[in-house]
Amino acid sequence: MLALERERTERSRRRFVLMLLEADNLLRGGNNEQTLGKVLESLHHSTQETDVKGWYKAGSVIGVIYTEIGAADGRSVAYDLLSKILEVLGRTLSIEQINQIRLSYHVFPEDWESGGSADLALYPDLLNEPAGKRAARALKRCMDVVGSLAALILLAPVLAAIAVAIKLTSRGPVLFQQTRMGLFGRKFTFLKFRSMHPGGDDSVHEEYVKRLISGSGDCEQPAGREQVAYKLTNHPRVTPLGRFLRRTSLDELPQFYNVLKGEMSLVGPRPPIPYEFRHYDLWHRRRLLAVRPGITGLWQVEGRSRMKFEDMVRLDLTYASSWSLWMDVKILFRTPGAVLDRSGAY
Repeated sequence: MLALERERTERSRRRFVLMLLEADNLLRGGNNEQTLGKVLESLHHSTQETDVKGWYKAGSVIGVIYTEIGAADGRSVAYDLLSKILEVLGRTLSIEQINQIRLSYHVFPEDWESGGSADLALYPDLLNEPAGKRAARALKRCMDVVGSLAALILLAPVLAAIAVAIKLTSRGPVLFQQTRMGLFGRKFTFLKFRSMHPGGDDSVHEEYVKRLISGSGDCEQPAGREQVAYKLTNHPRVTPLGRFLRRTSLDELPQFYNVLKGEMSLVGPRPPIPYEFRHYDLWHRRRLLAVRPGITGLWQVEGRSRMKFEDMVRLDLTYASSWSLWMDVKILFRTPGAVLDRSGAY
């Protein structure tokens, strides 16, 4: 039901509040059925017929979804609901019983910017996976560790040569470090070989991605090429060596370290920059909720920057809903061809 309400909110933009009533100790007593009856009676008198009530965790945590709270501030609505439910519970339960209850409220959609990441209480369907899926995810992580470690060892001479070339051709650090958003919006330091002159601001790129995400951005057609590109292809700060590194995707190699640390995966959606995420529509956020971001993915092997933003998101969601180890292997084998083809890489 939570998953269904999230999808409804993505369409209607009318928020909802999830209330969790944790009463594990209270419901363990000898009169647990009687106590549960009192709690349910209180909830019946403090909710509407359109609100969704049921077990969030069987036998210990009751959940209530207060649907379509409208444009009101989520926190003020949650405070009003808290006051109301405590008043109603006080009529049927003793003070000792009320003290054994823990109430929490969760507003969807969340404010990821101020909260730091997604509110996991709103996604039990994504966290409580069946055993088979958990085993596959563990094998995916093993593949990430072995693959990234092998790549860092085997490519060590290439990494060293690129680092020396960057130092000899421009001033500044070898690595470019940037905050990106990973699984459930958790922020991490994203690594690339530096391909730009240091300094300046991100206003040009931020304005471009804002127009691209909204669908109002025009595509570019690089000189001498037939394909159009939905990407900023002629940034003035890119160095000559940086342009080569970008075209060949060699600037991405340090991300094997992010994979080794568990912040990324070999295969998955690309991690967004926080200012990029601020312009996301609600349904765009789902690309950060199912799998870790990756170095390569379905989007990279299907078209890269030749695709519009919403087409890229749909491919990410397709991967997130149907990924398997075999799919990851196929994407990894297709990636070198996509890199050598260089279509959509700038």
